[in-house]
Amino acid sequence: MTSPADRLSPVYTGLPLTVFEHMSGLARQLGAINLGQGFPDDPPPQALSDAAIRAFSTRSQQYPPMAGLPELRDGVAAFYQREQGLALTRDNVIITSGATEAVACAILAVVSPGDEVLLFAPAYDAYAPMVRRAGGTPVFVPLQPPLWQYDEARIRAAITPRTRAMIVNDPLNPAGTVASADDLAMLARLACEHDLVAICDEVWEMVRFDEQGHRSLLAEPGMEARTIKIGSAGKIFGATGWKVGWLIGAPEMAAVLAKAHQFLTFTTPPMLQWAVAEGLADPAIPRALIERWSASRLALLNGLFEADFAVTASAATWFACIDLAATGIAMDDATFADRLVREAGVATIPVSALWEGADTPTHVVRLCHCKPIATIEDALARLTRWRRTL
Repeated sequence: MTSPADRLSPVYTGLPLTVFEHMSGLARQLGAINLGQGFPDDPPPQALSDAAIRAFSTRSQQYPPMAGLPELRDGVAAFYQREQGLALTRDNVIITSGATEAVACAILAVVSPGDEVLLFAPAYDAYAPMVRRAGGTPVFVPLQPPLWQYDEARIRAAITPRTRAMIVNDPLNPAGTVASADDLAMLARLACEHDLVAICDEVWEMVRFDEQGHRSLLAEPGMEARTIKIGSAGKIFGATGWKVGWLIGAPEMAAVLAKAHQFLTFTTPPMLQWAVAEGLADPAIPRALIERWSASRLALLNGLFEADFAVTASAATWFACIDLAATGIAMDDATFADRLVREAGVATIPVSALWEGADTPTHVVRLCHCKPIATIEDALARLTRWRRTL
């Protein structure tokens, strides 16, 4: 007789543990410094915590509206008007329990069995399993280091009559690069030409260090009715455990996205929604966080340069990447990451874990810099000492 566990869906029984959980688990087990999974060590801004505590005491803790508190939906719309010049109303906004749920909602609402979805590799490791769970087929188009550029010819070659959507992560995790104006125009042109929906994971839109404001694919000509924009309070405010995200789309598209959301988490804790609404209304809060993360980023980059590590371009996100081959380290990224956490006590992410198919680079590792500078310096010292032993 088989075990009941043998009756579980092969879609999930065959999946490995996500690389982020694996490396964080090793960091906890070994007492290592975790520069792998992306989260700050510091608490969220005190103003947000205070707002959440007030909401616990003075606001309802029962089910909020499925689409999100009207005040937060209005707040998200006003935030994007102020920061990116997007003309939105609450009818464009659906609140989700984090951006990963938003990605799931978008894929479930867009993808039908037999559809193909373009993914640009390296890609967040949730995209492909979600596409497959919806009955679709992920089609990977590689972005090659060190510049991680989009190649129009390769994208065109990957599009078929079955292509339904593309998932665009900009700024790009893990590389920390930002799509150029020409890239955005090209992606918009292809989406319109082939009638594709663009699912835009833009959670890093505020974590930029190049002094340029974020431009969404949603703002490109012809994209207003075919773009689903995804944002995250966790990334904007360094509060990853709060799991408050949102979907942006044309009102008729948002209404369908809400139907996918209602059968996933249905809603999101109201006290956190109230707090995020307050935070989005205060431009000083994300600005202060960017200043803090800019300092820790420079500490990591300068330390890596001084230790003669080759670092790829990075203008955004909480991450920087080491090019092992250019550094002169003859080791693949998975081996490097495993040995580094076990032998030196520093956890990183091998970028090959965020890739499928051909052209997988095995010489790039990702490090997270949104940590206290003392932690960054300790990790750099461990990394440098360990390298000398190789």
